[in-house]
Formats: sequence, structure tokens, C-alpha cells
Amino acid sequence: MNALPQLEDRLLVQKLARAWVALVGADMARHAQPQALVNGCLHVVVDNSPWLHELTLRGPDVAARLGTQYPAVRSVRFSLGAAAAGEPTPAAARPVSRPTRLTDDDRRAIDAAAAAISDPAVAAGARRLLARAWPSAPARGNER
Repeated sequence: MNALPQLEDRLLVQKLARAWVALVGADMARHAQPQALVNGCLHVVVDNSPWLHELTLRGPDVAARLGTQYPAVRSVRFSLGAAAAGEPTPAAARPVSRPTRLTDDDRRAIDAAAAAISDPAVAAGARRLLARAWPSAPARGNER
């Protein structure tokens, strides 16, 4: 019977992982993933030091928010590391990559914006960045 509480904790962690983006927000979910629940303490792995510091400061608030929906979570402990192998980042937490098809007008606008940069290498980099970040036609309201 000793394995039953451990199994319940594992199932709860899986449930938390599925709802993680909704529980903590997309920004936090991109950098932190729940890994284990031990004696009421949710262990969360954070992918970089700045986020580890930020989340450590927010720990009591995060624990209170999680505890309202999942009473088994009484505290949260953040640690630096990588998500366990085989546990992909939830789809909602991943950045959305979409192919962008630029129109001739888009290209002219990007070229005009980059033309203000005197350094050719920096201007070329700005063109590439603008081309990747340029809003797609449907987002601007244009129909194709």
C-alpha cells in the first residue's frame, strides 16, 4: 500500500503538467515545468537562472494559487535544470512558428525601414529580423 500515495502524487503531477499553462501563464510555463510532488512540495525545474530567481521570489504566490485548485500542493520548490527526458514542453507554452509570406509592399516597407541604418551588415540583420517578425497578411486584415 506504500506505492499508492506515490502513484497519486505522480498522477497529480501529470494533471498539473497538462494544465500548467492555464495555471501559471505562458511565460512561466515556457521556462518552468513541474517534475515531482514530495510530501506536499511541488518540485519545479526552471531552465535558466534569471527565471529561477524570479520564480523563487514568486514561490509563495505560486504555491497559494496552485493550492487553491490542488490542495495536495502546499509549497513549491524551484531548481535549475532541464525538463526530464521524454517530457515535451506543452504545446501552448511553445512559441508559435508560422511561415510568413511577404507581399511586395511588405518587402518595400522592410527595405525602407532598414535603409535608415548606415552599416550594411546591421541593415541586413535588421531586414532578416523584420521579415521574420512582420505580421502576416491575415493578421493585418488582408484577404488572400
